[in-house]
Amino acid sequence: MTPRQSFFACLQRSPPALFEAALWIAAEHDSEVNPQALLENFKTLRQRISGSLPMLPVGELAQPLLRGMNDLGFAQDDSTPLRAQAALLNRVLERRRGQPLALGLIALELARGLEIPLVGVNFPGHFLLRVPGADHLLDPCGGRRLYPNDCRELLHRQYGPEMKLGADHLATAEPLQMLQRLSRNLRQLHLANDDYIGALIDAERVLELGNGTTADYLARASLYQRLDCPNAERFDLEHALLLTDDPIQRIRLTERLGHLPPNSIVH
Repeated sequence: MTPRQSFFACLQRSPPALFEAALWIAAEHDSEVNPQALLENFKTLRQRISGSLPMLPVGELAQPLLRGMNDLGFAQDDSTPLRAQAALLNRVLERRRGQPLALGLIALELARGLEIPLVGVNFPGHFLLRVPGADHLLDPCGGRRLYPNDCRELLHRQYGPEMKLGADHLATAEPLQMLQRLSRNLRQLHLANDDYIGALIDAERVLELGNGTTADYLARASLYQRLDCPNAERFDLEHALLLTDDPIQRIRLTERLGHLPPNSIVH
């Protein structure tokens, strides 16, 4: 199977193999990545974390797990400019630096193997974690507890005071949602570093995962524009036009479509 096929095969399992699927994403970008070998090596990390955990009920071990990761050097990648290695799990495991989502995926896999209850939260701009039933969230970058006021402050710091904290910001993330977010992160990182082919690989995966947004189709259309693929660009612009409810955006998309050459059909 191709890495993409193996990725989707992970999602067909019950429960989905979230961490392995993320490793197959890395394999799409680097043919030398061996997800099975990485999974085997991961057992050593799990043993080290397990040995550092205090004697507490499993429901109280999520924060110590995150602190244990931090003690081993796992931290948020604050490099400038940020590169795709901050989201590719093989590189995050190697460098012990990554985006909050990448660190969160590692923490979730450690927790799963140690039978520690922990779930992901698709908080805007900074992926978070939660112990089911707890009154707080956890930052995967070190394990800090975040209560509602902390979450509100984090949201305002990233998006401004006009953005209100909503229940949807605190909802548990499903595996597909986390992998789609990872794919969007990688799409943006590859694009920011002028790797248009890498960005296109991620943009395609975002849409294959389903429920693509107007922004997702526009992102891929822009990549096709850069790669001089007008037929594919037209396809995505037409889908974006069907999805958007913004009248100004509809006018702009219609104008952009009008500037594209007619579809060329090869017989």
